Amino acid sequence: MISEQRWIIAITGASGVVYARALMRGLLAHVPSLKLDLVISDAGLRVLREEESLKISANDPDLELLVGSNYGRVAFHHAQDIGAAIASGSVPLKGMVVVPCSMATLGKIASGSGSNLVHRAAEVTMKEGRSLILVPRETPLSVIHLENMLKLARAGVRIVPAMPGFYHQPRSIEQLVEMMAMRIADQMGYQLPLAARWKTVEATP
Repeated sequence: MISEQRWIIAITGASGVVYARALMRGLLAHVPSLKLDLVISDAGLRVLREEESLKISANDPDLELLVGSNYGRVAFHHAQDIGAAIASGSVPLKGMVVVPCSMATLGKIASGSGSNLVHRAAEVTMKEGRSLILVPRETPLSVIHLENMLKLARAGVRIVPAMPGFYHQPRSIEQLVEMMAMRIADQMGYQLPLAARWKTVEATP
């Protein structure tokens, strides 16, 4: 019996890498049995530098700087290493989250014409019938973007746009980010206590 829970997290070149950091930190903090396989595209590395001021090297990444003290449960894979373990369907994985997911990455996955480990791992995740969650962060959306998302949704892929809610009355960007990270984790099957959830009010008889 396989008890280990293992997910792939991919960061690509769209704005919003802060969501990936919050998701990984939240998962590692609240799901002790979880291990992550991380792959970052070349464009994703650039966004990390520009948005988070993190100069992460693809050859020698500082995972503690990226995800915090639980970095020992994260395995890093170079985006050009198409022979990595996560490129094989024989490796037992729960699924994959691409966060943020650029429209170029989404298009590559939708067309099956991938050229790096992110695309290959997503293709394997789909063919093995595992959970694939894409978190696009783009606006406005063109017809091509929408058609690609519809195509993937029909194939069973979960499309979770980075649209944080406001019903928890956030007072900081961090609270907005954690709300979105919590919603992504929900789709993975983990209920993380990162933000207040909606509380319905019972009708008075």
